[in-house]
Amino acid sequence: MISEKTSYPLSINLVLDNGSSISGKSFGARVSAAGETVFNTAMTGYPESLSDPSYFGQILVLTYPLIGNYGVPEDSIRNGIHTHFESDKVMISGLIVADYSEQYNHWNATKSLGKWLEEHNIPGMCDVDTRALTHMIREQGAMKGKLIVDNNDIAFYDPDKENLAARLCVREKVVYGKGSKRILLVDCGVKNNIIRRLLQRDTTVIRVPWDYPFSKDEYDGILISNGPGNPVHCTKTIENLKQAIQEDKPIFGICLGNQLLALASGATTYKLKYGHRSHNQPVLQLGTNKAYITSQNHGYAIDQSTLPADWNPWFVNLNDGTNEGIRHSHKPFCSVQFHPEASSGPTDTDFLFDEFLNMIKR
Repeated sequence: MISEKTSYPLSINLVLDNGSSISGKSFGARVSAAGETVFNTAMTGYPESLSDPSYFGQILVLTYPLIGNYGVPEDSIRNGIHTHFESDKVMISGLIVADYSEQYNHWNATKSLGKWLEEHNIPGMCDVDTRALTHMIREQGAMKGKLIVDNNDIAFYDPDKENLAARLCVREKVVYGKGSKRILLVDCGVKNNIIRRLLQRDTTVIRVPWDYPFSKDEYDGILISNGPGNPVHCTKTIENLKQAIQEDKPIFGICLGNQLLALASGATTYKLKYGHRSHNQPVLQLGTNKAYITSQNHGYAIDQSTLPADWNPWFVNLNDGTNEGIRHSHKPFCSVQFHPEASSGPTDTDFLFDEFLNMIKR
């Protein structure tokens, strides 16, 4: 058991745009931060969640009570990407937990969660009734919030008002692997595990920015990545996809990629009340009796009643009936709202990467 004793300010306040104010104790960086306040119900996987680009601009409330007890793993690089994280930095704006443990014990841990947050200039807040806070968000919806440290007040921030994909994507083309199938990965805030899953399947992954004009490139299939924010801001990605669906090369979308493919087809999207953010969302594959437990992280969904002819719902959420995937009736185009590459799990739908590559083979 390792303990890192760090001197933190005694108090920190969460202020919400509904007028609520909650006090707690601070850990992590001594800075104030603002963003959209959301909750995640996963029991494990905070290093992966906190480094997930889909959480950019959000103050994350973890509902599982004890956080930090297994520390943070070492930062290493393999095949050009970080081994244990979903990006190269902590992506959240701030973290709120009930009980933070400075003591940690795990075979590959090298630092505490608080130390990791401090290194990335991210504030943390503990000794909070996260059950009551989660109940408030469920009743009133995700709302703008700010973590105020040392009475250093700042303005509210709404991440839905800007194109976050443009802020997080690569700036130029990056190639991974030397496999037989060439996958054009459109980076809208991609998680590293999508790249890992593709590289395990004899592929060459060509990662390009969100607005990359890929119509002239040579590739066998397109994968539209996950990412944060409102999908309507990704106008250039949508326009590029409108051209791509006039052809027959396979397209697979994940999370934000699901919404972008729908918008390119002519459907519309809408903001969910508090989003789906957990490792335990059940989805039903339509036309079958098969249900899967999935990992999810999104605040928007497709209005499947607006899907045009030749496009059909593929998966639905068994909790609230919202859309969880679409596919074309006769062309090799499909997408899912959940994360088949889920890290830290579950991996029930990992087979969808094989389905995508089978479309390419056919």
